[in-house]
Amino acid sequence: MTRTLHVSDDVRALAPGFAHLVIEAHGLTNGPSDAATSGLLDEAAGRLTARLAGGAVQDDPHIAAWRAAYSAFGTKPSRTRNSAEALARRALADGQLPRINRLVDLYNAISVAHLVPVGGEDLDRIQGGMRLLRATGDEPFATAAGGVETVEHPEPGEVVWCDDEGVTCRRWNWRQGVRTRLTEESVSALFLLEGMAPMSHDELRAAGTELAENLEKTCPGARVEIGEVRHG
Repeated sequence: MTRTLHVSDDVRALAPGFAHLVIEAHGLTNGPSDAATSGLLDEAAGRLTARLAGGAVQDDPHIAAWRAAYSAFGTKPSRTRNSAEALARRALADGQLPRINRLVDLYNAISVAHLVPVGGEDLDRIQGGMRLLRATGDEPFATAAGGVETVEHPEPGEVVWCDDEGVTCRRWNWRQGVRTRLTEESVSALFLLEGMAPMSHDELRAAGTELAENLEKTCPGARVEIGEVRHG
């Protein structure tokens, strides 16, 4: 059974149309990007182009809903973009998506193909339970600046994902911290797909099912479990 993530009442009030889906995987085999994951990224870029049909990324209804949610907690969405929009814009501008490692490539492909924010956390590095809340501004966020690891703090009221040690992702799904990110040594992971109305629960689950299937193909023998879509 996948673990349950806690969403605070403050965040539920801010974005009543929010829903999330957790996928938990064990026995993974990560490594450098390869031909298979590169192919999935290229396919995702093509699916994005077909979905937009010449329109702008920010005009997609799901991306527009995320922009409204970012504005609601005081962040300018034209400057700080949710992870799905940022990846989609990069795919359109550069003609391809970045290659990071096999596991990250898999969830980035799903994010772009479905235009849904997706994140991956190393389960062995998460401390305690994960929760989505509005920050006080005192929480530590381990990140890297100029190749050097450093600690920052979110702005008061910012929506962040946290565990017992600190912030794991700032501004909802804008920037992941270095402490829990998936590396080539990761063997267990939690993947988080985040939807905002008008994206339906069925659409969110379809994206999660595709990710789970790709994980099983890429990592034969892995144990992959999809949780229930949770409202808020």
